[in-house]
Amino acid sequence: MRNHVLPKPKQKQSHLSLRRQLLLWLLLPQLVLWFAAAGVSYHVALRFANSAIDHSLWQSTKALARQVKPLGGGLFIDFPKAAQQILEEDPDDMVFYMVSTPPGKFILGNRNLPAVPKGQVIIKNQPFFYDGLLAGKTPVRVAALFVDYGTPERVQLLLVQVAKGVNAREQLAREILYATALPLSLLMVATSVLVWWGVSRGLSPLRRLRRLVENRSGKDLAPIELDSAPSEVRSLAEALNTLLDEVNHSIASQRRFIGDAAHQLRTPLAGLKSQTELAMDEDSIDKLRERLRLVHTSATRCIHLVNQLLTLARSEPDQEKALLRAPVDLTRLVKETTAEVVPRAIHAGVDLGCEADIPPLRIAGNSALLREMLVNLIDNAITYTGKDGAVTVRLHSTARFAKLEVEDNGPGITDEDKERVFERFYRVSQAGAGCGLGLAIVREIAGRHGASVDLLDVEPHGLRVMIQLPLEIE
Repeated sequence: MRNHVLPKPKQKQSHLSLRRQLLLWLLLPQLVLWFAAAGVSYHVALRFANSAIDHSLWQSTKALARQVKPLGGGLFIDFPKAAQQILEEDPDDMVFYMVSTPPGKFILGNRNLPAVPKGQVIIKNQPFFYDGLLAGKTPVRVAALFVDYGTPERVQLLLVQVAKGVNAREQLAREILYATALPLSLLMVATSVLVWWGVSRGLSPLRRLRRLVENRSGKDLAPIELDSAPSEVRSLAEALNTLLDEVNHSIASQRRFIGDAAHQLRTPLAGLKSQTELAMDEDSIDKLRERLRLVHTSATRCIHLVNQLLTLARSEPDQEKALLRAPVDLTRLVKETTAEVVPRAIHAGVDLGCEADIPPLRIAGNSALLREMLVNLIDNAITYTGKDGAVTVRLHSTARFAKLEVEDNGPGITDEDKERVFERFYRVSQAGAGCGLGLAIVREIAGRHGASVDLLDVEPHGLRVMIQLPLEIE
């Protein structure tokens, strides 16, 4: 049965460039404001047009009311034909009127004027205005006025209505709108041009930065230089320069490490080859055994060197994401690791002791790397202390830290060499089969666990390596 690997779905990417997004978010509000201003201008124009028409209708209503006079028990209407023709002169904007006595007795004018809205409060000699439909289809603006007529014994109301079509009102509102919209449109176009120019000019440093990056080769890790760039772009360039510097440092460190490793491996491998060639030419069994012993020594040194190189590679800072942290009982780890190295100490004639009779100390870390760190410390102490020497492993704690110490009574390290011993492949003494990676591994592993490494002198002679590891916070 075959396993089919499904392709990963492609993530949707935005096709809008930063320039287009800026233009969109800057010009879109302008467009919204333009429509809002146009709507407000139209309503303001309509309001003033209504005021002008209402004033005209009010004057016409008063003039018409003055032409209706009580006479005896009836009404005398003095409304000349010429005045009627003046009101109805404009066929496109005609004025309609009606005189009646409530509740609906028609006297004069156009019967089709819209009635007074229901619920309208009647105040004598005080005009009021409303919109309606003439004959149920033509929109008009109406001014109405209630006046008294009749005798003191029999007071009656007279309703005078004058209406006018809304064409003039809407025409006036449109004219005001056009007069306002044109300058607004020109202003919006000018603002859009300024916004487009400003965005283009503001993004020009980013375009220069892009060209500087695009025109670089993969091997060019020199800092990016930007003259007269804004602070935001300069910060981005500085961040890129920091990244380039770190990459450059990492590449240089890897090249140096590879070169040093090749140099260190070349010697034991060359010796191994020479010994095997000599062994093939030996006829004596005793000499052949001696050659094979030397071959075994060279192979052991190669294995030790390769193992330490692999450990150093696993403890590199760029492997931080791969570090699996878990609660570690440091007390138990120190006791078990020290016990494992006892045979090596006995073979070297070194007295190895452990002082870790304390309650369990828990830290967050990688037990394999911590064990490798302690093994390197003890192995270095055994190697450089010599026969009949003493090495002591101690573990104690403070409120926040666990203190791991490996002390020996060997020759110690001078102050000048205390910092250099952490360099890769640096050896204070050529004695032993070490390769100069032990303390480099210790510092790398300690650094990945947030710990510090200190080298302290011991009286009358010797060295104490102290590592402070942060305790796990419960």
